[in-house]
Amino acid sequence: MSVTPVIPVLPEDHEFSRMESREAPPTHFVIKIESFSLFEPCGIDKYETEEFAAGEYNWKLVIYPNGDNIVGKDSGYVSVYLAMADKSCLPVEVNANFSIFLYNHISGKYLSSLGRTRRFLGMKSRWGFSKFMSKESLKDPSNGYVVDDNCVFGAEVFVVKKQAVPKCFSLKDIYIPFKRDWKIPNFSKLGNPWESEEFTAGGQKWKIRLYSKGREEAASHISIFLQRLGSERVQVSYTLCIKNQVSDQHKKRTGKLHQNQCL
Repeated sequence: MSVTPVIPVLPEDHEFSRMESREAPPTHFVIKIESFSLFEPCGIDKYETEEFAAGEYNWKLVIYPNGDNIVGKDSGYVSVYLAMADKSCLPVEVNANFSIFLYNHISGKYLSSLGRTRRFLGMKSRWGFSKFMSKESLKDPSNGYVVDDNCVFGAEVFVVKKQAVPKCFSLKDIYIPFKRDWKIPNFSKLGNPWESEEFTAGGQKWKIRLYSKGREEAASHISIFLQRLGSERVQVSYTLCIKNQVSDQHKKRTGKLHQNQCL
């Protein structure tokens, strides 16, 4: 008996934030929250900041002091999200690269989630981290994030504008060279000329005409011609070849347009 392990598929927001530290404050928004410890006794499970502008749109931070409904309340984590406040612009999609910040009062630096690019839509108007930081780490005064019951969050939002020029590549535009081999038995008994069966290349019909005994103007040479069947004017490049069956020293001639080529 074999057992296949079941791996739970978690929502995309269900993840830890990956952090880096920097001295520069957030470019677009900073909010100082006083009496942070009163969220829980006051029964405030969700706090939405005032709106701020970035990239021609309005945004806000949504903070769950005890975790949101993805990880469950009292899960041990603080959840933080960036949300679009301009619902009127949706369902037009907005692509934005954003970072969420938390100030460290001891080091004087900002802890920042690594910039990530997400698409904000009517069905998905917020992105962020269900596990931004553990409540234990946040509330520990020695870590410097909550000092005198105050903490500071921030955000940067850079809208990615569609400036790329769309191009189209079609396999129909690819030049695919045509290659065809003929093995001719009883070569010494061939009529003059010998013609191959019709074949199609480049949307046109063709034949190979072979003069094994040469033509009047070149009686001492074998003559080979590429013949197109039709009256439409076309431009082509071609290579005619007689293969050496002993070595790789094949005899080749290349031509362009409608020119006949002798070997």
